[in-house]
Amino acid sequence: MAPKNFFMLNSEKIGNEFYQNLGKLFYVVAMADENVRSVEIKRLRKYVRQHWLELDGFEDEFHTDAAYQIEIVFDWLEAEEKGVNDYFLEFEEFYKDHPEKFSPKVKKLILETAESIASSFAGTNKSEMLAIFKLKSLFEH
Repeated sequence: MAPKNFFMLNSEKIGNEFYQNLGKLFYVVAMADENVRSVEIKRLRKYVRQHWLELDGFEDEFHTDAAYQIEIVFDWLEAEEKGVNDYFLEFEEFYKDHPEKFSPKVKKLILETAESIASSFAGTNKSEMLAIFKLKSLFEH
């Protein structure tokens, strides 16, 4: 039998991966029209502070709320050159590997955050609507 710390560390690792994958997903939504705007970043940060920090007690290795991983990964991805479809596929894989992390409440908050980011600049455009449609389809299956 594995020691208790093993399970705790594994749970923390999955918690961090959960928030990192949300950062990827929200980046996909913001970048759907091939341009991340400052208003979209501000909306993301607002949602992290108002909603995601309260979700659970997970902390990262620096003892800060793991929900900040959403912002950290989002910022990091802006400097990367990978296609947004790759990030959606990574989120999808995590979702399928860890369905227990996605309660109806969490799915609802993910969709609200994504829709808020998409609508923060001149309403939701066709590319952003498609990204949100893919997310909704994933959650329905």
